[in-house]
Amino acid sequence: MFTATKRELGEVYAFFRLLADGCVYMGTPDALRDENACWRIALVQREEHDGTRRYYIEEEHVCMVAGETDRNGVFTPKAESEPERFPRVDFGEAAHMVLDLLRSVSGEEVEVPDALEGFLDAVRIYDLEAKTDDRTDFKVAFWHADAPLAGFNVRCRLSPMNPLLDGGRAANLKLEQTGVKFAVPTVNKINALPESSTEVAERMRMIERLGGVLKYSDVADRVFRCNLLMIDLHFPRMLAEMVRLMHLEGITRVPELTERIKEINPLKIKDELIQKHRFYEYKMKQFLLALALGMRPAKIFNGTDSAVEGMLLVDGQGEVLCYHQSRRREFADFLYQNSRFEKGPLEKDKYGFLERENGTWYFKLNAKIGLVKR
Repeated sequence: MFTATKRELGEVYAFFRLLADGCVYMGTPDALRDENACWRIALVQREEHDGTRRYYIEEEHVCMVAGETDRNGVFTPKAESEPERFPRVDFGEAAHMVLDLLRSVSGEEVEVPDALEGFLDAVRIYDLEAKTDDRTDFKVAFWHADAPLAGFNVRCRLSPMNPLLDGGRAANLKLEQTGVKFAVPTVNKINALPESSTEVAERMRMIERLGGVLKYSDVADRVFRCNLLMIDLHFPRMLAEMVRLMHLEGITRVPELTERIKEINPLKIKDELIQKHRFYEYKMKQFLLALALGMRPAKIFNGTDSAVEGMLLVDGQGEVLCYHQSRRREFADFLYQNSRFEKGPLEKDKYGFLERENGTWYFKLNAKIGLVKR
């Protein structure tokens, strides 16, 4: 018996469910299945520390072929390795076992029973989280085995989910402190406010009470600045305002924050553009879609999609829903309706304090966005 994290088991669950079902329903913006869109799955490809595994879905069995994938993504079966077949029903039973663990065990660590461990060994799964350089959890060929492979991330609502935008120092936004000039003892007093869930908001309010003004200045990281500018030349300012509102007003859900942004109109755009063209909603959806398809703060984003082509969402009932870039509207609407701003750790991500740079005081905010759990 060994232990695994719920996040690892969520990925394994989605993998088993796809092989057992041989198809997957497309998801709607409301995170429900689209009854009119069920895509057949021909094979699922996973990466392990010792090579690539391809799992071909047949009528009654899954045929596993071990091999190697070269830099161009060309798969070559291992000459000394014979294909192995497993009943598809076994993957369904294993999926049920994993689902029971995800639902019944509290806490993040789960003890994996011997029966499940034996099945994982039999189907050659040793790395519960796939080892990939392109950030995909596994790749899927739809309809037939010769179709191009589509890379997917798995998000499971029964476990902690990887964020869409993973904060970090590269995702810091800088507000310049203007208005009253603060003496160093005043700055120290502001920065010394006690730790709490609202300490960032309390510092911002204290700055304003003392006559200071915080106005958007820049994105701390050069690469992230350029990535945000690819969405819109004014998008960094819009994002900073959303993070500021999240702290000051306690609003986290993206649709609600976007409604507040429309009222405040930080970009000072015409009402027609806000109401008729829905400018702020459109920009936010573009940003969330870019994040889901591979944009990261510290990696240059040039608008071309990465190896990640979609997301597989395991819902609270264990249903696997598929969101793919070919259905951009449904994907973008789902992300918009089901994401929220989150708070990263202050010390680790280095934000929420007044800091001096070249004689000017700045207050950094951190952008972190994740999916809601329901």
